[in-house]
Amino acid sequence: MAARDRRADIMRAAEKLFTSRRYHEIALDDVVQEAKVGKGTIYRYFRNKEDLFFQTASSGFEELCEWIARKVPENGSFTEQLVGVCRSISEFFAKRRQLFRMMQSEEARMYWRRGEVRERWLQQHRKLVSAVGQIVQKGVREGRVRSDIPGEVLASFLLGMLRTRTRTLSDVPTGMRPAELVVDLFCHGAEKNLRDTPSDGTHVQE
Repeated sequence: MAARDRRADIMRAAEKLFTSRRYHEIALDDVVQEAKVGKGTIYRYFRNKEDLFFQTASSGFEELCEWIARKVPENGSFTEQLVGVCRSISEFFAKRRQLFRMMQSEEARMYWRRGEVRERWLQQHRKLVSAVGQIVQKGVREGRVRSDIPGEVLASFLLGMLRTRTRTLSDVPTGMRPAELVVDLFCHGAEKNLRDTPSDGTHVQE
């Protein structure tokens, strides 16, 4: 078996175990049994249990960036790309819910961490923010998005909206398309457009 495949098998086993029980309840011996590899093989790729958890969780950023690159139309308009990236990220989080939970857990821990581990996590996170930020910058160039706020800040807010939507899937009303809802709120906010609404509250179709 190729080294890349063996490492991936170990990480898949870790993902399954770490999301089925609490972190402190999982031992490397459990991963050995689940992945069907020797303990020495695990130490070939990971320094310890914490490093295994970190690498498994942070791999989500790389996978998600690759997913976005495949799914989002390269030559689409700003709106098409923005809807595309929202759909892609939502699909990824729904498909990889266990990995999403690990990423959320590790992100919370990173708030209190310092040093090399935190910097490695931030580097991975910046790649995702940059991928989304490129689409936001396209909106700035087209005059669709305000230019007084850095694109990466706006991208971080958008990612936060998508994470929240993933955690509260049942809150989206039936018949409402979640990706389009996020895009609408991101671009226009929750402010009521009074120009399109007469005094009696009846919506005026454009």
